[in-house]
Amino acid sequence: MAGPGDPPEGTPEGTPEGVPGGGEEEYRSVVFDESFVRAARLQEFSARERVGEHAPAVRRRPAAAAATGTRSLPRQALLLVLLIAIAFGTAVFMGVRNPAPPPRHRPADPLRTTVVPLAPPGAVPGTQDVAELFARSPAAQFKSGAAGIALPAARRTEHFSDSQVLTALTTAKDYLVASSLDPDALTGGDVRSARILLDPDQLDQFDRSMSRPAADGRHAATGWVVRLDPERTELADPRIRVQGSLRAAEINAELIDVTSEHTFVYAVRPAGGADERASLFTVRRELHFRFDREDLQRQRAELLTSHLQAGPLACATPSADRLRPLHAGQTAKPGGPAGTDPYASGPRSTALCGTLAPSARPSPRA
Repeated sequence: MAGPGDPPEGTPEGTPEGVPGGGEEEYRSVVFDESFVRAARLQEFSARERVGEHAPAVRRRPAAAAATGTRSLPRQALLLVLLIAIAFGTAVFMGVRNPAPPPRHRPADPLRTTVVPLAPPGAVPGTQDVAELFARSPAAQFKSGAAGIALPAARRTEHFSDSQVLTALTTAKDYLVASSLDPDALTGGDVRSARILLDPDQLDQFDRSMSRPAADGRHAATGWVVRLDPERTELADPRIRVQGSLRAAEINAELIDVTSEHTFVYAVRPAGGADERASLFTVRRELHFRFDREDLQRQRAELLTSHLQAGPLACATPSADRLRPLHAGQTAKPGGPAGTDPYASGPRSTALCGTLAPSARPSPRA
């Protein structure tokens, strides 16, 4: 009688006694599931395929079909790309719907100008030897051109880095060069090199001062740039002597100020060669610049105040549009500055005039 684990026909022949299921029992621990079979790199030919003469028993399966894991890889990559596209589209949509607020714009204040002519106490000294003229003047040790506008050490402040402080100082120097040393600006010509360094809020005031200058404390062209009258004066030497200082100071977390004080000494003579003798024309400029963070980024300046003293000039000669130096041998005409009408309406500036001290003139020859 067959046991409970034996087949109905009994134990097959060749099966060792005492071993249920015969010799197949030793292979039951090996499981050939469907994924294992599909992952096999070798595939046995069928009996019909092996009928052919010299047909191999097995064949190599393509790598793409050898493993089921490779079939799912393209789908995973496609899903990842789709998720990235959705995330990027969402970010763009939210940025359009809720854009970041633009930086707060602080309007620039208008420039306030003061121009003070300095009248000579006697005849203006002059000579044909320009080098000797400078050697006998207080400007003998001044440097020439932009080299005379030295930059101080740029030290960081509480809210501004050393590079930002240096940008403010450099921009102020660039404006001084463009408005005091540029030959075009000096002769009443192109002033764009100075204009492009100003805050856009001040450009209308600048253009109004150049086209219709007025001695009202707001629209003096000579408050923005040193401008000579080319019909009366020309430079006797292109090397302009300069000496002065620049200082930077933080106002608050958003503003930094730069103050400049420089003396510019020009060798001039009458235009047209009527007199070959040269004389010195001295201009003292004190400028107050202000920079916000946008100005620093764009390397432009807001010019708050401009105080100019220049001589030798005649007090009665207008100085808001152009500076008209007195030349060698000339004296100031009698009389004070142009009158000021206290009854006039609108913004006005009190006319000022001073006397050029003898110590500012070249010393007599020994």
